Amino acid sequence: MKGVTVLGSTGSIGTSTLDVIGRHPDRYKVVALAAQSSWAKLFEQCCQFLPDYAVLEDMGAAEQLERKIKQQSLPTKVLFGCDAMADIARLESVDIVMAAITGAAGLLPTLAAAKAGKCLLLANKESLVMSGRLLMDAVRENNATLLPIDSEHNAIFQCLPVQESGGLARNTDGIHKILLTASGGPFLNEDVDKLDAVTPDQACAHPNWSMGRKISVDSATMMNKGLELIEACWLFDIDVDDVDIVIHPQSIIHSMVSYADGSVLAQLGQPDMRTPIAHALGWPERIYSGVKPLNLFDVAKLTFEKPDPNRFPCLQLAYNAAKAGGTAAAILNAANEIAVEQFLLGNVPFTAIAKIVEKTMEDVDIAEASSLDAVLTADKCARSAAHLWVDEFSQNKEIV
Repeated sequence: MKGVTVLGSTGSIGTSTLDVIGRHPDRYKVVALAAQSSWAKLFEQCCQFLPDYAVLEDMGAAEQLERKIKQQSLPTKVLFGCDAMADIARLESVDIVMAAITGAAGLLPTLAAAKAGKCLLLANKESLVMSGRLLMDAVRENNATLLPIDSEHNAIFQCLPVQESGGLARNTDGIHKILLTASGGPFLNEDVDKLDAVTPDQACAHPNWSMGRKISVDSATMMNKGLELIEACWLFDIDVDDVDIVIHPQSIIHSMVSYADGSVLAQLGQPDMRTPIAHALGWPERIYSGVKPLNLFDVAKLTFEKPDPNRFPCLQLAYNAAKAGGTAAAILNAANEIAVEQFLLGNVPFTAIAKIVEKTMEDVDIAEASSLDAVLTADKCARSAAHLWVDEFSQNKEIV
């Protein structure tokens, strides 16, 4: 029986993780659950899984949850705040930590899990984007196990050579390219001139995947794929030029690895996050996920194309950040979080997202990402700069 902490339990990855765990009550015990403010949904999860701890980032939401917990006489202790999230990531009774908090907020508890030597299931790509060297060093120095949950990185992991200790295969001998697939999102075939007028609901209507609103917008801009490019470089110890982005609208092939002998290995499956979650939870075994087997006759055809840089300018910005190194990726990520937030609030148009990120990257100096303080300083400066560009748009209705 393995103890599990789920960080971000009320989001799409968190709920899928609990769905898989619920199918294996003999293998996993939910020790702790954490969310930002969705106390009602977290309460439902507490009723089902009876964790020892439930954490909410928001104090008011935590007070609401605690009242409900006491009314039902549940055994769960309610905590709140970022420090509490880090605490439940390093509990002695926890073997596995699912890091599924969206955005920069997931960085500190993810690092805490790595430093505690846990089996870390990484769905929070921002932790690697912002502080890849710090996180990978923490994994190695504390004998933690890092297993990727993003469907693309999990697919690459499955297609790489036999894994070394720690989960990740770091030997790239014989590998020609990593081929990172992307669906292209909801606007793959939309007239580029019409993108300025798309609404948040349209941007969040992904054709294949069911995801949260922020990551859905990132998919529509392909910033999500840019962040995954940076993540892949850290996870698999490869250069940015050794990764190609391939648009594959069907989302059946989740990524591929091309080898020097001409072989290309691909991982195929339904567009359902329970597959990579189950793979990582059970690794090195295979366990039941609840996902319907893939029927290739139903799929009928698989197509591929190159990304259009005019349609997806965020992708080039991510390439630039990856090549610049240092805190460039942290600046990119912070600016994108602000830009997407403001788009979802209706304050800037869809096409302003890339412009806000680009201008922020020009404004904020890149430093060495040699410490957590350096990363967090870059993050803070980038958010401030991005807000200024949002203000610029609100005043002039354009960003020049």
